[in-house]
Amino acid sequence: MKLLEADKLGSCPIDSVKLSDAKEWALRMKEKGISYKTISNDKRSLKAAFYTAIQDDCIRKTPFNFQLNTVIEDDTEPRVPLTGEQEESLLSFMQSDSVYQKYRDEVIILLGTGLRISELCGLTETDLDFENRVINVDHQLLRSAETGYYIEKPKTQSGIRQIPMSEKVYEALGRVLENRKGAKKITIDGYSNFLFLNRDGCPKTNVNYATMFRGLAKKYNKCHEEALPKVMTPHTLCHTFCTNLANAGMNPKALQYIMGHSNITMTLNYYAHATFASARAEMERLIAA
Repeated sequence: MKLLEADKLGSCPIDSVKLSDAKEWALRMKEKGISYKTISNDKRSLKAAFYTAIQDDCIRKTPFNFQLNTVIEDDTEPRVPLTGEQEESLLSFMQSDSVYQKYRDEVIILLGTGLRISELCGLTETDLDFENRVINVDHQLLRSAETGYYIEKPKTQSGIRQIPMSEKVYEALGRVLENRKGAKKITIDGYSNFLFLNRDGCPKTNVNYATMFRGLAKKYNKCHEEALPKVMTPHTLCHTFCTNLANAGMNPKALQYIMGHSNITMTLNYYAHATFASARAEMERLIAA
């Protein structure tokens, strides 16, 4: 909204915006240094707004029905999952590093659950069912500069799900609970006993992890010949989890449920990372059957 308010498009009557205006808007955003992904997301929102105007008989068609990459270059860095060797090497490095050792359990949990970082931040003690080894996901924790902490429900019903705990995740969560003993109680929109806290005893948010991952990747790459992916964020671990299960041959609908994807196409994209080795193993398994 702030970007739209600052641009001349924001003051235009909705029935006066032409296709050329929409394309020029995209070019202006690019010139301002806005990332391709952000422009793409904003374009999607604008398209939806104009589609509502069509339904209300205000306009005949939307000017935002064009491929963005035909107007500006898609310079988005591709998301690359960690290899099995990189996973092991990263966890080993964190185990022995005095600075990043304390974050190791969070990385294990992200690699073993596919949780989005806001979902991880929102986890509380009551979300963990150790008896059945299940993580209940039905909310996420966010923070804005204007309003501070707030809880948000998943955008779709698909985001509400249960994720099984692997043995590694089960043990890591146990250590997290042990380490947070004595933490001060903070309640946000009715939720309390958050698992992951910063040095002040307040719940961590995406900003905390984004900073941590940048430092971790920089330090790791200094002493390893094979660098981590260029884009190394908490989502890299989510991407890795989903890719690993896809390559292992997990049923796409089951994987869609675990990931909380509302659209199966999102899930199927992870199968594009299949390697020759995984494809051959799958063929041999099916032929043998």
